[in-house]
Amino acid sequence: MKWEELKRQIPTSPALVLDEARILANLKPLQTIRQASGCKILYSMKALPLAALLALIKDQVDGFSVSSLFEARLASEVLADAGASIHLTTPGMRPDEFAELGRLCSHISFNSLPQHQRLQASVRDYSPGLRVNPKLSFADDQRYDPCRPHSKLGVDIELLRDGLPADVEGLHFHTVFACRDFKPLQQTLEKLRPILKCSRLKWLNLGGGYLYNAIADPQDVAELIRQVCVEFGIDVYVEPGKGVVGNAGYLLTTVLDRFVSDGKDVLILDTSVNHHPEVFEYQMKPHLREEDSAGEQSAILAGSTCLAGDVFGEYRFGRIPEVGERLVFADVGAYSLIKANRFNGYKLPDVYGVNPARWVLQKRDSYADYRRQWTNSGD
Repeated sequence: MKWEELKRQIPTSPALVLDEARILANLKPLQTIRQASGCKILYSMKALPLAALLALIKDQVDGFSVSSLFEARLASEVLADAGASIHLTTPGMRPDEFAELGRLCSHISFNSLPQHQRLQASVRDYSPGLRVNPKLSFADDQRYDPCRPHSKLGVDIELLRDGLPADVEGLHFHTVFACRDFKPLQQTLEKLRPILKCSRLKWLNLGGGYLYNAIADPQDVAELIRQVCVEFGIDVYVEPGKGVVGNAGYLLTTVLDRFVSDGKDVLILDTSVNHHPEVFEYQMKPHLREEDSAGEQSAILAGSTCLAGDVFGEYRFGRIPEVGERLVFADVGAYSLIKANRFNGYKLPDVYGVNPARWVLQKRDSYADYRRQWTNSGD
């Protein structure tokens, strides 16, 4: 992407810029795995549920995975295809929403045995499954670990050793986050093997968390999935989210002010960690394209709200940017806009799609959106 040109051309800031060519490129390794293994690909909407993104990739995937009624509705609207898959799993399934979820979703993985017992319907259009907790932890940080002690995510595998409920047709698991190593998948499948052997299942959802676009050779994982498909005669699904959009999203921002505080330069940006909450949530320093690690000068990049901790971090430069200059945070396509908020009344970033031929404004936040959120507008 020609960033210096885009920084001049894109008229508004802050803006989330999605590189459509990169998104489609991220899907190519998955399509290679699908062709070699026979698996099916679901895009995990929780990473970024932008309708324009869903429309861009819907013909490149076999469906979407969702975690709520609103996600399921949007998936159904975009897909508009009775043959496409919509997989749902969530700890928070509401009884008053379940009938509609059952109509919208092709597959529902219940998060617990009590949830399954309460909500399963004798007449249904969806294929029922269970989310299983294999009790295998691969994440060092418990905030990312679905299998942490006392996890709320999935049925303890030990409760399934004596068999599955009679109507269960599939299993779903998710054990990793931003993982480039497929050994966890091998270990998880090995632990599930006794259950798979003694059950007549129709499908297995391997969940998300793997960065398929970041592996050099996808043949090993393709062969692993192919063996599962053949040995157990089941459909196998993978549901990447961050692996599709993470490295394809950029946050374009403008320097609003520059001053010295206790001997250090501070740059105030027109964006905020509230537009990328994982910066504050996980105390991470996002990648800045303009940073020069060998630069002799440094500045603290801070957001525009009154939150004292609204700080992206300290960055090195050959020359500290001036007021009015534009900067770009990279790798923010996943879990940024979907978690963003309007703290202090600051607008959410505009959203642009960029391909080699042009850029297109896809969404713009407005005062009307802010007002609708905080007034009784009657709609």
